[in-house]
Amino acid sequence: MNALLTFAAGGLMQAPWYVIVIFTLVVTHITITGVTIFLHRSQAHRGLDLHPAVMHFYRFWLWLTTGMVTREWVAIHRKHHARCERQGDPHSPMIYGIGRVMFRGAELYRDESKNAETISKFGHGTPDDWLERNLYSRHSALGILIMLAIDLTLFGAIGLTVWAVQMAWIPFWAAGVVNGIGHYWGYRNFASPDTSTNVFPWGIVIGGEELHNNHHAFGTSAKFSSKWYEIDIGWAYICLLKALGLAKVKKVAPRLRLEASGKPGVDLRTLQGVIAHRYEILARYTSIMRKACELELERLRSSRSIQHASELEAAAHWLGRGDETLAPAERARIDQALSRTKALSTMVQMRHELTSLWESSSASSEQLLHDLQAWCQRAQQSGIASLEEFALRLRRYAA
Repeated sequence: MNALLTFAAGGLMQAPWYVIVIFTLVVTHITITGVTIFLHRSQAHRGLDLHPAVMHFYRFWLWLTTGMVTREWVAIHRKHHARCERQGDPHSPMIYGIGRVMFRGAELYRDESKNAETISKFGHGTPDDWLERNLYSRHSALGILIMLAIDLTLFGAIGLTVWAVQMAWIPFWAAGVVNGIGHYWGYRNFASPDTSTNVFPWGIVIGGEELHNNHHAFGTSAKFSSKWYEIDIGWAYICLLKALGLAKVKKVAPRLRLEASGKPGVDLRTLQGVIAHRYEILARYTSIMRKACELELERLRSSRSIQHASELEAAAHWLGRGDETLAPAERARIDQALSRTKALSTMVQMRHELTSLWESSSASSEQLLHDLQAWCQRAQQSGIASLEEFALRLRRYAA
C-alpha cells in the first residue's frame, strides 16, 4: 500500500520540483519548435525542406503533445495570410477583438478546422501517408491521452499539472499571443499591408514567432529575424539541422543592399531593389510622414484647433499599421485628415503613387522604371526636405 501511495504521489521518477519544472519547459519548447519549424516554416510556407526522419519525429511529437492535424493547421494558417485582417481571416483581432483571440483563440481554430472548404482549398501538399490517414488524423485525441498516461507514470499526480501545461502551451502562446498580440501591440520593421507586429525582438519563448511582422513582410522566408539585435532561435535550430544534413533552406528574405551614394540616376537595378524591399521602404516613408504629422499637431494645438488635432491624431495612428485593411470610406477619411497642409497632402499623394509601383500587375518594366524615375524627380523638386532626402536614398536601392 505504501509503495502504491508513493507511486501515486511521485510516479516512477520521484523527481524533485525543479526537475519537473525543467522537464515541462523542455517538452513544451520541443513542441514550440515543432510548430514553428515543421508546421509553419516548412509545411505552410515551404521555406525549407526537412529530412523525413525530422518530419516524422515532429509529426509524432505534435500528435502526442497537441493533437493538431497537420493539414488543418496548415490550411488555417494559409487562409490567415490570404485573408489577413479581412472577412474570412480565421483569427484576426481586427475582426473578433483582441480579447477573444487572446483567450479563446483555440476555439476559433477548432471552428475553422470544421470548414471543409478551407481544408480543401488551403491544405494541399501536406503529408497524406498511411500514418496520417489511419492514426494522426483519424485518432488525433489518442496522442494527448497517451501523453497524459506518460506524465502520470513519470511524476504521479503532479503529472496531471505537467500535462495541463503542455495542453495549454500552444493555445496560449501560438493561438493567443502570436495571433492576438502579434496583430495588436508591438513594433514594426516593415509596413506590410496588415497590422502584424513584432511582439518582442528576442524570439526565444515562442521559437522566433515573436517576430511576426518580419514574417508577414516575407512570408516564405525560413528566417524571421531581420535587424542585428533580433534573435530567432528557430532559425538557429534550422541552421543546426542544415549543418547535420537534416534540412535544406529554400527561401530567406532578401538582404537590403544600398549602392554607393552619389549614384547618378534610377535604373532597372533600382526598380528591382525597390520592389524587393517595398515594405521596408514604405516603413521609412511612414516615419517621415509621422514626423510631419507631429509638427502639424503642434501647430494645431497651439492654435487650439482641438477637433482638427484629434482627427489628425487618429489618422496618424494608422500610418504604417495596416491602413490598407480599412474600409474605403475610412481610408478616405484618414487621407482627408492627413491632407490639411500642403506638405502632408503632397506626401499622401506621393505615397499612393509610390505603392502603385509594386501593386501594378500589368505595367511593363520599362513603364515602371519611367514611373519611378518621374516619382524621384517630383520628390526632389517638392520643396520638402525629408522627401528630397528619401528620394536620394531610394536611388541607392539594388536587388
